[in-house]
Order: sequence, then structure tokens, then C-alpha cells
Amino acid sequence: MAKQQWKGTVLTAPVPPVMVSCGDSLKANIITVAWTGTVNTKPPMTYISLRPTRHSYGIIKESGEFVVNLTPASLVRQADYCGIYTGAKVDKFAKCGFTKAEAAHVKAPLIAECPVNLECKVTQILPLGTHDMFLAEIVAVHVDEALLDTNGKLRLERAGLAAFAHGDYYALGKKLAPFGVSVKKKR
Repeated sequence: MAKQQWKGTVLTAPVPPVMVSCGDSLKANIITVAWTGTVNTKPPMTYISLRPTRHSYGIIKESGEFVVNLTPASLVRQADYCGIYTGAKVDKFAKCGFTKAEAAHVKAPLIAECPVNLECKVTQILPLGTHDMFLAEIVAVHVDEALLDTNGKLRLERAGLAAFAHGDYYALGKKLAPFGVSVKKKR
């Protein structure tokens, strides 16, 4: 198979297009980011990377907290809107018809329409160039009960989450195999 070599670029895909809520119940904002992921298990940690010029950047830097709201495919239009328009001029909760839900450990509201919400407290801000990375501990997770099976196990595939790859949104497809498939003994 022939391949071309390109200069270094960001091309890890797909990634989750999450809506990050920040501020408080009176003055809340939402920014959509695809630069997020898992950093650590114990303590549970995540990150978001933001340009310092973004409206949400100052809100998160000052408050030291935010909520990562996982985006289902049904909310891709709203997620796209929240990534394009600035919260300095638009109330994105109102414009997108989102419900602010109270968080347990942070002042930033949850987006009630999202099936999973991660309350996060910033532990470190790392300047990296075009973006600064906000490392954060996940202090609480809210999960829609419809995602739980009869044994209380999370069935995240029921959430219908969206993915983002190279400028386009996608709905996650079929399950290919469970973790550990390569070492599972055949019956």
C-alpha cells in the first residue's frame, strides 16, 4: 500500500465533540470542543484544550471548573452552533433550547438533554501554543437512567453518541468487539 508522508499535523480521529458548560446558573456558557479525552483513572481525570481567545476560556480559568456534556448524535446541530457562536453575544442555553440542571460539586450547570455529564475541577493549566490544556479531576458523573441495564451496568451504546473526524460529525456505528477480544479464550 502506497502512503504519502505529510508534515506533522493533528489527525487523531474520531474524537468526541463534547459540549462544555461553564459559569453558573445565572451566567452560563457552552463551548463545543473536540480536544478532550481521558488522562488518568485514579483519580479520574480529563482535559479540554481551548484557545485563550475563546469566551469560555476566561470563565473556566477564573472559576476553575466546568462540565463535560457528552453529545448524542441527535444534538449535533446544537453542538455545532455552540462551537461557532460566542457566548459573549448569545445565550446558547436559550438559543439551543437546553435545560440547565444543577450540578452536585461545581457551579457550572449540566446540560440536562445530554445523557452523560462529567463535573470537573481544574487542577492545572498547561500553555501549549495555540491552545491551553485544562487538566481536571472528574468529581462527579451524572448518567441518564435509560443507559443502565437491569443490573445497573452502564450501556453507553444506548446514548447514541456523536463522533467528530476531520471536520465532519458522525453517529457511532455498530459494536465490533469487546475489550479483551484478542485474549479471550474460544469456547
